[in-house]
Amino acid sequence: MFDIYDDLIKIIPAENVAKDVYMTGFTSFKIGGPADYMVSVSNSSELSSLIKYLKENKVAFMILGNGSNILVSDKGYRGVMIRLGGDFRSVVIEGNKVIAGAGVTLMALTKEVLNASLSGLEFAYGIPGSVGGAVYMNAGAYGGEMKDVITSVEVLDEEGNVVTIEAKDMDFGYRTSICKRRDIVVLKANMELVPGSHDEIEAKMEEHMKARKDKQPYNMPSAGSTFKRPEGYFAGKLITDSGLSGYQVGQAQVSVKHNGFVVNLSGATASDVAKLIKDVKEKVYSSQGVMLEEEVIYVGEFE
Repeated sequence: MFDIYDDLIKIIPAENVAKDVYMTGFTSFKIGGPADYMVSVSNSSELSSLIKYLKENKVAFMILGNGSNILVSDKGYRGVMIRLGGDFRSVVIEGNKVIAGAGVTLMALTKEVLNASLSGLEFAYGIPGSVGGAVYMNAGAYGGEMKDVITSVEVLDEEGNVVTIEAKDMDFGYRTSICKRRDIVVLKANMELVPGSHDEIEAKMEEHMKARKDKQPYNMPSAGSTFKRPEGYFAGKLITDSGLSGYQVGQAQVSVKHNGFVVNLSGATASDVAKLIKDVKEKVYSSQGVMLEEEVIYVGEFE
């Protein structure tokens, strides 16, 4: 890839542009080689100008949320990783209406709405993602999903225009939305919650957190649930029934605490994880007749 540093700092302040940044510190898997560039943008104008330049020069780019659902290649990423800072980290609460920037973490957002005694986002407490990523894949847990609270989403469309998409037009589904099918970037989410009891909301949040810690390898590097839930089945049980609990490739392992998770024991490579996932899919299909589909997103070059 040709050197674009001098061009980038004409668009973004130099202190927000870095070269050859290893992704181990920016993904929940704690895995990943170097991205050619990492750029932090502060507002939609910067983001629009940056993406316009990258598209015109045919430079690959990716919006990096909290890095909680991706597996970055050991070879890294040949392009620009874009982090959302500044305005994208703001939360505005007016009555029961909430406006959250795409760069806000779900942990921070759920605490903000708790302080405002607003209910509806308890399910998201403990999900290690950002608002943008959560909207992009309609994140959910414990019977709740982002589609249940979103009224509209502000996005940067294919032409670089800031537009608002109403919830009914977001095509929310299981771990998907219109954002996965179109070349658009989530900027902020507008939500409507329900006033409630602070203590009751907090109790439900803590109940969910306890369940996560009890049943999931919460404190180990992973990308959360590795596989989507197959219709009529549970991925974890299929993996268990295939005799794969604790199965290991290098330092990547099918979690013994929850077989639906792949964890990084210590120093696992992306190749370890990719090989393990491939093995699990083949074994589950041969023994259970169900083809699992990854929830984790591969980033960069894999064999």
